[in-house]
Amino acid sequence: MTVRPASRARAWVSRWRPILPLFVAEFVLAVGFGALIPVLPLYVVAQGIDMASLGVILAAWPAARLIFEPLFGWLADRTARRPLMVAGLVLTAVVETLPLVFASGVALLALRFAAGVTTAMYDPAARGYLVDSTEEDERGEAFGFFTAAQMGGFLVGPAIGTLGATLVGGYAVPFLLAGAMSLVAAVYLAVVLPERPLRPGQASGPSLAPIAETSFAEYGADSPEVAARWAAGLERDRHAAAAPRFQRQAPMRALLNRPFGAALAMNFGVYFTIGVYEVVWSLYMQRLGASLALIGLAFAVFSLPVLVLAPFAGRLVDRVGGLAFAAVGGFVVAILGPVYASATEPIFPTVMGAVEGSAHAFLGPAMFAILAVGTPVGRSSTAQGIFGAVGTVAFVVASSGAGILYGADWRYPFYAFGVVALVAFGLGVALARGRDRARVAADTESAPPIEEPPGALR
Repeated sequence: MTVRPASRARAWVSRWRPILPLFVAEFVLAVGFGALIPVLPLYVVAQGIDMASLGVILAAWPAARLIFEPLFGWLADRTARRPLMVAGLVLTAVVETLPLVFASGVALLALRFAAGVTTAMYDPAARGYLVDSTEEDERGEAFGFFTAAQMGGFLVGPAIGTLGATLVGGYAVPFLLAGAMSLVAAVYLAVVLPERPLRPGQASGPSLAPIAETSFAEYGADSPEVAARWAAGLERDRHAAAAPRFQRQAPMRALLNRPFGAALAMNFGVYFTIGVYEVVWSLYMQRLGASLALIGLAFAVFSLPVLVLAPFAGRLVDRVGGLAFAAVGGFVVAILGPVYASATEPIFPTVMGAVEGSAHAFLGPAMFAILAVGTPVGRSSTAQGIFGAVGTVAFVVASSGAGILYGADWRYPFYAFGVVALVAFGLGVALARGRDRARVAADTESAPPIEEPPGALR
């Protein structure tokens, strides 16, 4: 049977409708954030700030997230998430444009810290919303699409940012674009995102009728599974609507399990490399002779494989598990550290960025799938907050030291992230191999019901 593209598209939209606004918002945010990343270190250095101070300024953003992301994650599990996300994005729009006005070292440090606080309001709530809107056997694919949306923005953003900076002859365009995109995402989510996470088969608003009443038979081989999932979700939500609104919340000790620890270790390795890149990549490429346009292209070359492969990778992770993909992807990322250090011209690291992007396409869904296994009921945003905070620790350590290491020898930061990534993923794989699903399930089943606050999660 031939499947019409339009029918396939309708089936995809129907399946992911509850979290589709998050995909769109993530793309919009990544366009703005991606526009700023390549030029931010160059802008700071252009203000007469030395390399050591550059690392400290760039580390202020993750340092703020380290402090506030777990707090906002905890808060998101106990209150309505949409207002928290919208408020965080509006404030982010403000603080991301102010460096154009206040450009001293102290001001830039304070503004980067403030940007970390405001983005910490958004991220755990958004990822927790995504977790609570999906079933366990589809979260890898969901996070694959989420990652693809993010990388789609990173594909477009750096090109726009570097092109705008080149044409205008200054750095105003990337900062203004970053602020504008945050504001657009805030307005969009405020209007479109349902207040409460919805499962497949449940429509927004007072009606619990399925979003699509027609048969899924014309939509392809996966249609019966999709239809069955929606029917089961509809029946469950009818019962839930008639019952008092209570939710179970496992104790915090339930987070002390091996899958959760494995995801934290892996995320440390990933964000250590990201912290190094944010400080030294543009300077590194410039040292090898790259133009500003080529620097932007290098970011796009990294993003493209993630955009293309992440949904497919997420589907594979859902079917076979995330451990093997996390292990191989982590090894590829680690080995690329000394590979970059061997470069003598800018084309080679640009091409190798596609290899690293392919590894990250599988790493993202794999880590989130492992994290989901270790997340007990009622603690999804809390888990996401801690997960993000550990990545932030790695980012802070890496970005704080990368400038100093680069000043001593430009190769040292790449050697450092190679070693750290290898150790972190080795530890993560060792922990993940001893999964204790049974204890996580036991903590979930024993969790006492608590009355659900207005607008909070089911």
